[in-house]
Parts: sequence; C-alpha cells; structure tokens
Amino acid sequence: MHPIIAAVGLLCLSNLFMTFAWYAHLKTLNHQPWIIAALVSWGIAFFEYLLQVPANRLGYTVLSVSQLKILQEVITLSVFVPFALFYLHEPLKRDYLWAALCMLGAVYFMFRESS
Repeated sequence: MHPIIAAVGLLCLSNLFMTFAWYAHLKTLNHQPWIIAALVSWGIAFFEYLLQVPANRLGYTVLSVSQLKILQEVITLSVFVPFALFYLHEPLKRDYLWAALCMLGAVYFMFRESS
C-alpha cells in the first residue's frame, strides 16, 4: 500500500477518535464533573495516538511536515462536519463551505511545486 494512502487512512481513523475525545463529552457527559469528562477524553485520545503517530511516521517518508499538517487539517474538517451534524445535531452552516474552500487554498499552496 502506498504510504500516502495508508497515512490518510490512519489519520482519518485517528481524527475520528480525537473528535470524539474533544467533543462527545459535551453530549454524553454534560452532567458529570469536568474531571470525569477529561479522564474519559484522555482514554479515548490514547487510541487516537496509537493511530496518529504511525500515520505521521509513515506519511513523513513521502511528505513534508507542512504537507502532513495541512492534510491533517483537511481530514479534521472532513470528520468534524459530519460529527457536528449527525452526532451533536448542529445545524449545517454555509461557513463550513467557506472553511473548506480556504482549506483547498491551503492545500494548493502546501502541495504545489516550489519555484
């Protein structure tokens, strides 16, 4: 498997875990003390790191750190929007489109050939 495809797959999975770690407690643990939410989130984040670290190491064999970072940000938005819509029942906003367009610009500048 090509390192970029493997890295993207692992980063998608890791970001899914991290999105739950960062935001799921707002819905499921909102009546618990914050320390309980933090401990649960840390437990979830552990699994995120088990995927994220190998993803970045694998991706770094063919991509720069800057390219890996912007790739992660695109994946973050791609995971967060459906999570916000379907799990947290947030309304769909036009701002998600504008953010995605800005991300496309960032991807262009990070992946274009340097002159």
